[in-house]
Amino acid sequence: FQMNFCSKTKRRKLNTSSSSTEGRMSSTSALLKGPGSTRFSDRWPEMQPVVLKLLKQEHVTRDEWQNLFWDVHSVCSWDEKASVKIHKALEQEILAFIQEAQKRVLQHKEESALLKAYIAEWTKYFTQCDYLPKPFQAMEMEGTNNKPKKRNQEGNRVQLLMLHSWNSSIFSNVRDRLLSAAMKFLYAERSGEAFDSQLVIGVRESFVNLSTEVTNKLRIYQEHFEKAYIESSREFYTVHAPAYLTENGVQNYMRYADQKLREEERRAQRYLESRKGCNSVTLLMDAVVQVLVKDPNTTIVAECPKLITANEVEKLSLMFGLMDRIPGGVEPMLADLESYIVQNGLDDMKACADIITTDSEKYVEELLTLFNRFSRLVREAFHDDPRYLTARDKAYKQVVNDTSVFKLDLPSTRAKSGLGIKTHPESKCPELLANYCDMLLRKTPLSKKLTSEEIEAKLKDVLLVLKYVQNKDVFMRYHKTHLTRRLILETSADSEKEENMVEWLRDVGMPAEYVNKLARMFQDIKVSEDLNGDFKEINRGSQVADMVNIKVLNAGAWSRSSERVPVSLPTELEDFIPEVEEFYKKKHNGRKLYWHHIMSNGVIVFQNAVGKYELEVTTFQMAVVFAWNQRPEDKVSFESLRLATELPDPELRRTLWSLVAFPKIKRQVLLCEPPVKGPKDFTEGTLFSINQEFGLMRGGKLQKRGKINLIGRLQLTTEKTKEEDNEGIVALRVLRTQEAIVKIMKMRKRMTNAALQTELVEILKNMFIPPKKMIKEQIEWLIEHKYMQRDADNLNMFIYLA
Repeated sequence: FQMNFCSKTKRRKLNTSSSSTEGRMSSTSALLKGPGSTRFSDRWPEMQPVVLKLLKQEHVTRDEWQNLFWDVHSVCSWDEKASVKIHKALEQEILAFIQEAQKRVLQHKEESALLKAYIAEWTKYFTQCDYLPKPFQAMEMEGTNNKPKKRNQEGNRVQLLMLHSWNSSIFSNVRDRLLSAAMKFLYAERSGEAFDSQLVIGVRESFVNLSTEVTNKLRIYQEHFEKAYIESSREFYTVHAPAYLTENGVQNYMRYADQKLREEERRAQRYLESRKGCNSVTLLMDAVVQVLVKDPNTTIVAECPKLITANEVEKLSLMFGLMDRIPGGVEPMLADLESYIVQNGLDDMKACADIITTDSEKYVEELLTLFNRFSRLVREAFHDDPRYLTARDKAYKQVVNDTSVFKLDLPSTRAKSGLGIKTHPESKCPELLANYCDMLLRKTPLSKKLTSEEIEAKLKDVLLVLKYVQNKDVFMRYHKTHLTRRLILETSADSEKEENMVEWLRDVGMPAEYVNKLARMFQDIKVSEDLNGDFKEINRGSQVADMVNIKVLNAGAWSRSSERVPVSLPTELEDFIPEVEEFYKKKHNGRKLYWHHIMSNGVIVFQNAVGKYELEVTTFQMAVVFAWNQRPEDKVSFESLRLATELPDPELRRTLWSLVAFPKIKRQVLLCEPPVKGPKDFTEGTLFSINQEFGLMRGGKLQKRGKINLIGRLQLTTEKTKEEDNEGIVALRVLRTQEAIVKIMKMRKRMTNAALQTELVEILKNMFIPPKKMIKEQIEWLIEHKYMQRDADNLNMFIYLA
């Protein structure tokens, strides 16, 4: 019918000219006949057969179709009440037609047959709801003489009549049976039985298309079909889900729930309305998730710790997918993951504590092994979900900063005096990370066996762990100490890697001030090389000038201890120092040089009956050995050496011990009487002498020539300044905290205590996390010194004082 009608309509449009002519002639005839011939009672007998043909989808000729348009138009034009008459007549014909259709539908008792019959009748009828109203468009105009005042805003009147008539008669009679049959078919499908899905789809479409409301065209569908569908789904799983959980256990139930949720989503997209603005699928999934996941979620999540421990990534992924469907569902899983990482990480660290506490390489490798293992778990089980990555980071940070394996004791602060005697423990991780960096960047067996790419990869791993270190200022201090040692002793394995490391530290968020000082250190070394070249050029021919290499270091960048250790240098060097100072003053007027002999080193030639050797020594070792330069056979007491070298007692003991018991050689440079177990056992009467049998052993054979490094790890600080270093870390933290508080208050002017603490931690977190006690003490100090004050009306509010 549709195809025939369309073709006829098209032909009618093509013959517009002739039709218009015929129309004008007919209009003239009508006018000549007068209004009497356009009365409803005269025209309806001609219109009724065509209406019935359209309702029954019988063949309608072109003339019949066009005449129906003209008859309706003529009647509505001459009779003001024609619309009401036509409406009433149409209602009678439509109701009669629907009653016949209802008889055909209700003669079927079996549900499947009933659905098929209803859908067939509805489909044909709904098709006519588009075509039958077309000839009756004139009824939509309120007014006469084809001059419409206003078009009906509630939709096509004939179409609304057809839908309302169907709704009030056949649909209201069979609606409940239709819903019941459709839900039974859905139950059968959920139980694994096959049926014709078009039956349910057809029912759904009739509910969707029947609404006559302009504002809510889905009202009938939502109130009946959608509601029944959701309720039947909820009832089905309320019965089946708990039974499956009890019989098969949690792990099998998770697969069942996941499978059913996927099935229900596909089923909902097939059977429920999914047009824009309709949320039927979402409502259905919410209801099913409530039954399948939310109700038993406590039981499901209780299995999480076991699965994490067993590394059951597939099952964890399944659990994550289910729990993520309900609000707050993943929170218990995040807590379990954090707990596992902390416990497992600390257990592994404690298990190999004997090794990692003495070997920074093993320590860093263990940390990286843990990080990679936990990251793989998060990636495979939770698909790198940001919430689980955050949980991993939080827990791993706790492992890295733990103090149960080993710790670094730093002095605690006091509000007024700044430093106290008590100590508080911190993780030794930043110190060990700095040591490991030193092993990679210095000429060591480790750095020699690795390629440049491998060293770079390991340095990047160190930076990865460093990201989780809370007290990065400790790393900065130790890293700078190691860098100082490498630059002074010229033991860097790769100068390019050294400079790259500085930039990498900048990239990971290290404070710019610290990184700039490291860069300045490299600059000082390069400037010193040029300075040495100029000095040797001026003192060409001087044997001492050729042997000496001067390093002039900027105190602000290198910032070593202010303590200068006195020592009596060999005469050649003592006489050489004024020449260097004079030369430097000519180059840089106004600068003052301070000699740090504790940071200096050199090479001396040692010759005895066994052979001739070059010894790399510190300045202090050189001063001690030179005491025997004029009298190699003598025995010299500890007291005499102290007078000769002018070294402080702790430094002299440490230096003598390095020459009496250097761990890497079998034949020591010095002998002592009586033998002692440590440097503290030296007395004023202890006698020292040159070992005349000193020699270099290689492969069990005595070598007559060779070079021996007695410096080891160059001691850049005295024993006293080790304590100063730790105190310096805390003192710098105090200053940083004060500086940050003043900076914040200067910008904010007024601020509550809680907001100030939050912003303070945010500013300082890249260096260290200030304890609440320290924050409180420094706030009190700043108030006392008039940098800020408390609000008189609110003691929790601080006010900046300009």
